[in-house]
Amino acid sequence: MSDDTRVLYNASCPVCSREVDHYARLSKQAALPIAYDDLSDTDRLADWGISAEDAAKRLHVRQDGQTYAGLPAFIVLWRDIPQTRWLARLFLLPGVHGAACWLYDRVLAPLLYRMHLRRQARGG
Repeated sequence: MSDDTRVLYNASCPVCSREVDHYARLSKQAALPIAYDDLSDTDRLADWGISAEDAAKRLHVRQDGQTYAGLPAFIVLWRDIPQTRWLARLFLLPGVHGAACWLYDRVLAPLLYRMHLRRQARGG
């Protein structure tokens, strides 16, 4: 487990915030040094060097100076949290990993991003 794990997520997304809030609770219970940054915090976002649009498109995790996006970001986070390590192992299995990356990149992340754009258009 790294001492400098950071998670960048879209707190205005109800699905994203619910899931990341769950991981934040688990990491706090385990006293893990994981920081959670909302992409709407422009100072934090600037530290990431990622545009707000790119940050809203998928989860990002930075660990030991390397940034991961999408399912690889989830896997890095899941490895750190004792209660979710089994998910990391599951999603790294041959076949499962490729299918899950495809599903996240082609279906889930675009769907959540379109929902984000609709919320922004409505002013919420």
